[in-house]
Amino acid sequence: MTSPLWSTLRLVFAAAIAAAIIAQLAASISTSADAGRDVATVIANFFSFFTILSNALTAVVLAWAGVAGLRGAQTASPALGTALACVTTYMIITGIVYNTLLRQIELPQGSQPIPWSNEVLHLIGPLFLLLDLFVGPLRRALPWRAILVIIAFPLVWVAYTLVRGPLVTNPVTGDPFWYPYPFLNPNNPGGWGMVVTYVAIISIAFVLVSAFVVWVGRRRAKRRPEPRH
Repeated sequence: MTSPLWSTLRLVFAAAIAAAIIAQLAASISTSADAGRDVATVIANFFSFFTILSNALTAVVLAWAGVAGLRGAQTASPALGTALACVTTYMIITGIVYNTLLRQIELPQGSQPIPWSNEVLHLIGPLFLLLDLFVGPLRRALPWRAILVIIAFPLVWVAYTLVRGPLVTNPVTGDPFWYPYPFLNPNNPGGWGMVVTYVAIISIAFVLVSAFVVWVGRRRAKRRPEPRH
């Protein structure tokens, strides 16, 4: 597929992901306001979901890559190449975790998920990023140490989630804690042992997926023909 066409697709998906986030946020705010909940806490909680953060980053990076491609860039800058690898990893993990562990579970986001928004954020977006990994332009060979950069954000997010969780009152149930996902909630059956186990498993998954993303980028770079002078 030609670079201008794929760059346009990136812009389209960036817009679709942004629209899905905004639609779900608006629904959460509306429902919370009608129910008399603390809207500020609901908004803070909304942006504490890894799904929302990863999709927001993806919208920004896809727009960045789309504009760069339409402006005629032949290769990505190191910053853009690394950013693409990061959001690809995050979206693949989001798709895997949601569709294997969370699809049938009601998450504490303050309102029922909007069906089309939910699918864009958890299925369509991750599938597009997976396809983009194999055929999208401006992918570049990254050093293996880029894996450390990729996994830094998820590790910081886990630390933030576990520190913040017992400091927030759930605006929906009134519980003196709030965690975005049940497998990170030490108040659930299994306690901290369950949390540590899931964090370890998902951390390993992040390392493996990020290594796969870097490997694919390096393979594609080797197969790319040298530019003619």
